[in-house]
Amino acid sequence: MTSPATTLQADLHDTVPTGVVLRYGVGQLGAQVFRDTPAVLLPLFMTTMLGVPAWLAGLVVLGPKLWLILCDPLVGAWSDRVKALYGRTPFLIGGALGTTASFVALFAATSFSSPYWAAATVCALFFVGSTAFSIYSVPYLAIAAELSGDPHQRNRIMVLRMFFATFGVLIGVGVAQPIIEHFGGGAAGWHMMSYVLGAICLVSMLTTASGLRRVPLIMAGDVPGNLWQQLALVKQNKPFLVLLLTSFISNIGQAASYTVIGFVFLYALEAIWLIPIFILCMSAASLAAQPLWLWLPRRIGKPRAYMVAALVWVAVTITWLWAGPADDVVGHLGAQALGTQHVLVLARAVVIGMVNGGFILLALSMMTDTVDYQRRLMGVANEGVFAGLFSAFEKLAFAMGPVIAGLVMSAFGFVSSTGGAASQTHHAITGIILLYSVIPAVMQGLALLVFSRYRLPVIGG
Repeated sequence: MTSPATTLQADLHDTVPTGVVLRYGVGQLGAQVFRDTPAVLLPLFMTTMLGVPAWLAGLVVLGPKLWLILCDPLVGAWSDRVKALYGRTPFLIGGALGTTASFVALFAATSFSSPYWAAATVCALFFVGSTAFSIYSVPYLAIAAELSGDPHQRNRIMVLRMFFATFGVLIGVGVAQPIIEHFGGGAAGWHMMSYVLGAICLVSMLTTASGLRRVPLIMAGDVPGNLWQQLALVKQNKPFLVLLLTSFISNIGQAASYTVIGFVFLYALEAIWLIPIFILCMSAASLAAQPLWLWLPRRIGKPRAYMVAALVWVAVTITWLWAGPADDVVGHLGAQALGTQHVLVLARAVVIGMVNGGFILLALSMMTDTVDYQRRLMGVANEGVFAGLFSAFEKLAFAMGPVIAGLVMSAFGFVSSTGGAASQTHHAITGIILLYSVIPAVMQGLALLVFSRYRLPVIGG
């Protein structure tokens, strides 16, 4: 990253060295752990360990995320102002430290006088952690638009970033639950999970902060005016606004489904043991498909490649409506009997893994294209503000997801408990399945309708 002694212009067309791409990408490993683990496990932690009602657990996540609508753009504008003097390194370091400490603290306390006091404490800790994560994640995303002026190089950067994000999902979702169980479940299991995953967050995020410290970025000049004046300029970037709304709608549906993944395997499939294998299959497929998302956008363009990935995802997601406990045995996986339903779950994992990472990385890649469009159109671009807005709306969506999930689960009669999982009615399980199938599929369909208006004008440069 640039420093006062190394304020260099990144070349607009040369290949970004693989070492730089790797040092950038590895930071997403820890970022993904913090992004996904609380989204998936915090509602489960609150409803089964702290006795917090499902509807309140969703609001606990929503509060800090609402703050980020303002915080993320402010962090982006702040990092833009000091970029020429200090680079973005101070933000990455401070954000990494704060994010890690807050992650560990989230799961530290399991005994409260009331579920409402528990909810208030978790909300406060998540507020601090979300702010620290904003300080890291917004400048981190801005850097992706500053490493190259070549759209295919930026897509390559995002593919490598998604490579590490996949490992983050594998660790944050697939490994977290087994760690909890390995250490006996209960408070001790949750504590050990937070220590192990917190250490991974710290090492990976600081590796990026240190590794990019002297890497030159595109220095297009500062955008004049305060934040509100800069936002007025952003509003004139129609491709960015279309992409922002598309991702926001899509992410709401995905966030609702992420919230209930543990509930789906626990109650709907009655196979909580299958989660690590499901995540492993999904992650392996995602990793194997990364060359596809380098090749396909070059062949048919990023927008069409995005549409292909999203449509396949919708088709597979809707099939969760027919998921349920296995009532036969077709083989064995270690000591576990494997039924037809289990095989279908793993088959879904493969397809979802192939396409889910595709439309996520392409959305981010196209976001950097809209920033480059602004830079070529005006001669300057506030990369941090763009990244801040994109990040803010993503986090808001992932806050609304748990709220929607909590309301739906409560409406369908989900019963919260303390110290472990309670049995649920068939009606409550139906609500869980809808949150993992119809609701995210419909949201993705609406997002694609918005995305059909995406057009990126070509400007010479």
